[in-house]
Amino acid sequence: MPETVIHLHRAAPAKPPEGAPCNGCGVCCALETCPVARLRFRQIAGPCPALHWSVHETRYFCGLLERPAAYLPSLPRWAEPALRRLLRRWISAGSGCDCHADVTS
Repeated sequence: MPETVIHLHRAAPAKPPEGAPCNGCGVCCALETCPVARLRFRQIAGPCPALHWSVHETRYFCGLLERPAAYLPSLPRWAEPALRRLLRRWISAGSGCDCHADVTS
């Protein structure tokens, strides 16, 4: 498999082992876009445009999941909670790390 260089924030947490809870390392979203982001941004390779760094939490988060209206401006405010539930399911948020990448500093 070819090597890919990704650039992440210096304070980002280390990538957890596969299956471990997500810690917001950002590796998966920096490498490629999830199926939802592929539809929204029309790109397969990363970094995902919705990958955002949180200075206060010192971790990355999914902007589509956390702030859907910022990426879907025509989305009615009342529809955000339902969309967040769907997005959480579609991207398998909370089910553990599924990134197969081997990371070196």
